[in-house]
Amino acid sequence: MRRFLFSVFCFLFFVTLFLFLPSPFSLRPSALVFADQLDDLNNQIQEYEQKINDLAGQKKTLASTINYLNTQIQLTQSKIAKTEQELIVLADEIDILGTQIDSLNTSLDELSKIFRHRIRKTYKQTDIEPLYLFFTSRGFNDFVNQLKYVNTVQEHDRDIMLNMERTRLNYDLQKDQKEQAQAKAEALRTQLTKQKTSLAQQQQDKKQLLESTQNDERKYQDLLSKARAELNAIQNIIAGKGEETKVGDISEGSKIATVISGASACSSGSHLHFEVVQNGANFNPFNYLSNKSVIWDNADPQPSFTGSWNWPVNDTVRVTQGYGRTSYSAIYANGFHTGVDMVNSDKNYDVKTVRNGILYRGSIACGGGTLRYVKVDQGDGLSTYYLHVNY
Repeated sequence: MRRFLFSVFCFLFFVTLFLFLPSPFSLRPSALVFADQLDDLNNQIQEYEQKINDLAGQKKTLASTINYLNTQIQLTQSKIAKTEQELIVLADEIDILGTQIDSLNTSLDELSKIFRHRIRKTYKQTDIEPLYLFFTSRGFNDFVNQLKYVNTVQEHDRDIMLNMERTRLNYDLQKDQKEQAQAKAEALRTQLTKQKTSLAQQQQDKKQLLESTQNDERKYQDLLSKARAELNAIQNIIAGKGEETKVGDISEGSKIATVISGASACSSGSHLHFEVVQNGANFNPFNYLSNKSVIWDNADPQPSFTGSWNWPVNDTVRVTQGYGRTSYSAIYANGFHTGVDMVNSDKNYDVKTVRNGILYRGSIACGGGTLRYVKVDQGDGLSTYYLHVNY
């Protein structure tokens, strides 16, 4: 009977322990508040995205462009706030899971030891206990009752062990959930860094717009017109619509033209616009040009130069606009700059071919003038273009 009472006590103790363990999915009140705020931020993000779509379809004026840039800044700020809130909620979840997993690992190990010992002892007595109970009972009814007690204890032992194993499996799953939450948090931290970089870029775009236009609508429209004309001319050149004359084979490093000094057709100042095109598609020239020290003379982050080609202008190279979405193209040229603008910082305007190929001289109408360029066909559908030059 004592064994029975001890087993019942153990059973009640362990059941009570499991009932009062904290839920692995409960969040602290502070995290719940942050989770509620995510809904408001999602609504803000949707509103700003819709406003950007509406503004993109409007006629471009200085005021509409400033409004567009302001909305982009507000959208990015909302995304940053959302990411920061998500990180707070995740940190709370990871903290709760970690505490519970550490506690339960210790508890389950101890419980397993106790019950393994209890089950071994119970089953060792299984063969002799009925006989022992028969001779120590006060009568037949007492014998039957004690035998029922023993069977009940054994069943309880087995049930508790099964529940323990189920709990162990459940918390193994929680370990996986914690690892997944940690991986998500790391991805969010990376995303947050990119969002903050984007915000800084957008704020710089707005600053540059105000500086370049001096808050003057006529000046803005003039810059916008030149940018659109240049973009259209570049697209037509790549489509083969320029007037081109074949010159012949040319060796890498040979002089092929000179940068026009000062303003020219679709250009507000001295610079070489360099493009890399393969089978009609633009590629980032920085992936082809060799790594070297340059003067990075623009508001955008400086990328890496990962190729092996020599640069088309002499040292020291000053880069005035990079490839892709730049602070200038975001305002004027449909958001994307298809080449790289550069010039020699010492006003050495020689232009050199970056690889062997076949040289062509070309021109195309642009902004009421004539935009001159040269092309080098390098084979395999790959060509390089050099714009705003004399030859």
